[in-house]
Amino acid sequence: MEVFLPIAQVFINPVEILLLSAIVGVLSGLFGVGGGFLMTPFLIFMGVPPAYAVANEANNILATSVSGSTTHYLKNTLDYKMGFMIVIGGSIGTALGIYTFTYFKDIGKIDTVISLAYMYILAIIGTLMLVESLGEIDKAKKNVVERKKLHVHYWIHGLPFRMRFPKSKLYESIFTPIVIGLLVGFIAAIMGIGGAFILVPAMIYLIKMPTKLVPGTSLFVTIFVSVIVTFLHSFNYGSIDLMLVVLLVVGSIVGVQVGQKLGEQIDSSGLKALLAILLLIVGIAIAYDTFFAEEIKNETIKMTNQDLNFFSSFIKDFSKDMPFFYGLFSILFAVILGIGAAFIRRFLSVMRKKYLIKPTK
Repeated sequence: MEVFLPIAQVFINPVEILLLSAIVGVLSGLFGVGGGFLMTPFLIFMGVPPAYAVANEANNILATSVSGSTTHYLKNTLDYKMGFMIVIGGSIGTALGIYTFTYFKDIGKIDTVISLAYMYILAIIGTLMLVESLGEIDKAKKNVVERKKLHVHYWIHGLPFRMRFPKSKLYESIFTPIVIGLLVGFIAAIMGIGGAFILVPAMIYLIKMPTKLVPGTSLFVTIFVSVIVTFLHSFNYGSIDLMLVVLLVVGSIVGVQVGQKLGEQIDSSGLKALLAILLLIVGIAIAYDTFFAEEIKNETIKMTNQDLNFFSSFIKDFSKDMPFFYGLFSILFAVILGIGAAFIRRFLSVMRKKYLIKPTK
């Protein structure tokens, strides 16, 4: 069974999209890495044009980030002040990224740029994760306890205009989070990913934030960056396809909840090595597809409103006639789904504790 995406103008299998997004969601919830690393390449492999894959995955990341951030809000594990400083840099970086995206799109090279970006990023991240996970496994076998330095200073810690962040108990230059946010926003605009692979280690090792505040603050920043990316892609290029977004969001949110639960119960050191290998395999597949696979010219499928069902026709007309409001609707849709998922999870957790877990005497 296949359905036609009215905006991307391609046929996709909805069951495959749901399963893949759920699996990627589980990996994201289990390891704390952004699902965009895998889902965007998978969409490309399934025939979705890269420019559309990037935009729709950004909309999907918005929904999952809202869901995760709401959960951390309820637990009071967010540093809003630090988050807003990073968002300032993220907004600038996103604007620069969209400008770069537009340049390469105008000269017809954007698909190649996206493929190359994923090839290099996946190779780097996969290699680092594999080395780290193998090191953790080796130390666990030898019962080695490594003492880490409490304070390591880099040039970025000498920047001026320091500000107090009471929640994190830090006295940090405002330029530190702004520079980090700028890099995250630039990458998010071009690749359609949340940027957690940069943001999380930067907050831990450069900003020195308490670990318990890092995941929630990272998701909080990703919300704003994803909102800007989603809106600009929708308004400038009309590339958000709500039919695809629905499938991605539903699968991802369910998968993330399952992944987070599994992460609380199992040791993920060995599984992290498998994830690293998977990232490397996907990177190699993208490299092969970019450099060695025979070029296949995909003919754009033109379908009139008479050929589409009511929902598809509505989406196509809405995107074309009112791009500004269509972009806002895409954002609102993702936010509502994300908040709804977080509260459903909280409700189920309360019910489970109330009726299924027997109190110990």
